[in-house]
Amino acid sequence: MRITRIDTTPLILRATTPYHWAGRVDYGAYVVLVEVHTDEGIVGIGESTAGFPPQATAQALRGVAERLVGEPLHDIERLITGVRHLGSFNHAPRAANLTLAGLEMALWDAVGKAAGVPVYDLLGGAVRDSVDYFGFPQGDTADELAEDARRLADEGYGVIYTKAGFGADTDMENIAAVREAIGDRRLRVDANGAWSVEEAIRMIHRLQEFDLDWVEQPTPETSLAALKHVRDSVPVPIAADQSVYTVDDVYEVCRRRAADVVVLSPHETGGILAFRRAAGIAMAAGVSICLHGQGVSGITDAAQHHLGLCTANLTEGNQIMHQLFVEDLAAAPALDPAKGRIGRVEGPGFGVTVDRDAVARAAQLAEHPELLTVVESVAPRDEPRGEQG
Repeated sequence: MRITRIDTTPLILRATTPYHWAGRVDYGAYVVLVEVHTDEGIVGIGESTAGFPPQATAQALRGVAERLVGEPLHDIERLITGVRHLGSFNHAPRAANLTLAGLEMALWDAVGKAAGVPVYDLLGGAVRDSVDYFGFPQGDTADELAEDARRLADEGYGVIYTKAGFGADTDMENIAAVREAIGDRRLRVDANGAWSVEEAIRMIHRLQEFDLDWVEQPTPETSLAALKHVRDSVPVPIAADQSVYTVDDVYEVCRRRAADVVVLSPHETGGILAFRRAAGIAMAAGVSICLHGQGVSGITDAAQHHLGLCTANLTEGNQIMHQLFVEDLAAAPALDPAKGRIGRVEGPGFGVTVDRDAVARAAQLAEHPELLTVVESVAPRDEPRGEQG
């Protein structure tokens, strides 16, 4: 089976509410839908994350896609390794990973469809029957965060995750409110690199009273030495997120013992194969992997779920974020956790059915990004999605 065409569609996903995290507020996310067509009529679906404008990422993908036309579909390792070492990608490995991940994802989806089996079976089979996911409360104030956190705890999520890095007083107020709301549920805090070493050590000691499960990326991503200094100085486990993109990054975090957990996605590693290599490195070092949530649709979250099912050293409370957007690009599979868990996904490939109407609306928004904050122009998420396909 050979590749005949690769389509790339720049998209913008509109957030249901403004997404607050240390340093900025996001109103949506930029992605590129990748579709790999074959000479037997099979179409593989993937999704790349993008900067602004997403058209730039789509164009970069089109530039390498031409080299894959006519190639055997199953040669994923050779094809992705080959395009990765093209000039501009070779000098920007992190950007290359984010761009190429959706292309590799689409290849795996097509191979799974051709074989008639889920991708996790192609990767050695599932090691668990379900994956545990976090509850991610949203809100602008401590009261709003507490209300949403209480709802998530009542729905059965065992791990609740909230942001920090908004200033010491605000962080203390927000985290105290969330802790009170969720009782003895596990509580994780993510500063998104907002703290200096001194601030991180001071804040984590202050926050210790809230019995934190871990603190994610307390210091800026540029210094593993800073991350290790904090890890060695506080009694709370430390998770590395923005500090780890490439497989090399994961190796360095593990070698230096700079973190207790690595938070990672196939976008950051550049694909399914690289994610598996990174997870293997971490497992050899006795470090667990937590799936990283990003501004993506259910297409990516479905692919990550397959990885979660077959990654032996996976944590509980993995991250999932397609639910933060007004509508999803994936009409199937159902990725709504029940008591925080999602079971095995049936169907070949990643099991994704694309909602073409949602794609059309996201493509229109990508052409008119100035409309991103005009919330009134978008139908509520619980209205019918339209024709699926």
